[in-house]
Amino acid sequence: MGRRTVLLLVALLIAALGTAMVLLYVKGIDDRATKGQQLVTVVVASDTIEANESADDAVAAGKFDTLEIPLTAKADGALASVSSLKGQVALGRILPGEQILGGKFGPPGSSGQLSIPDDKIAISVELSDPARVAGFIASGSEVAIFASTELEQITPEGDTKPLGSWTRLFIDRATVIGIGDTTIGTQTKKTENQDQTSTTEEQVPRTILTLAVTQQQAELIQQAAHTSALSFALLTDTSSVKVGRSIGMADIYPDLFKGLR
Repeated sequence: MGRRTVLLLVALLIAALGTAMVLLYVKGIDDRATKGQQLVTVVVASDTIEANESADDAVAAGKFDTLEIPLTAKADGALASVSSLKGQVALGRILPGEQILGGKFGPPGSSGQLSIPDDKIAISVELSDPARVAGFIASGSEVAIFASTELEQITPEGDTKPLGSWTRLFIDRATVIGIGDTTIGTQTKKTENQDQTSTTEEQVPRTILTLAVTQQQAELIQQAAHTSALSFALLTDTSSVKVGRSIGMADIYPDLFKGLR
């Protein structure tokens, strides 16, 4: 065996050893990332599934995929396979990345019917992309709801006294049961430069989200939607949230408001 052949074999052996070490290193990173987390398999949409589209057609078109995710990230009712969906149709549009819930499919002709828990009612709100966590909220997600507004007080003399801006968490947990189409709306933005105030209009994507809530929660959401700007926070099973007092500017800049309370 020539020297050149020996050197070639040694080089190939070193390359194979290096590849194996890289694979072991990557596997070690993955193992550490999932250490202590129970992984489960869920079915997700890999492409948009339209309302009334049959699960069989979606399977044939390759619109389903399976992922392994931490148990804490699994949505209630998420499926591990599509076998139970045979002969059923989508009850509403399902977007790419959404976990597939059994309640999102039903017999042909039942499209448009939401799967609402027996003790809840459905209510819809329209939010911008940032207010719905940049689009990460999907059907089946659990959310908390914040309201932000500028408050004023009417004095006994009939004058208006500004109370500043306030934000409050007023719904600690609600379930998203439907997501509508995203539309483009306009939003007026004020800009103040010295003594001059100018207004500009910008295009803002807005999406309708439907929630399953109690009557009291629906009343709170309806009132807040008419008087405040709403925003959602995405929750997990272990998220800790609690309805509490309102937060104002004095909580953010306590040094500026010292002695004024």
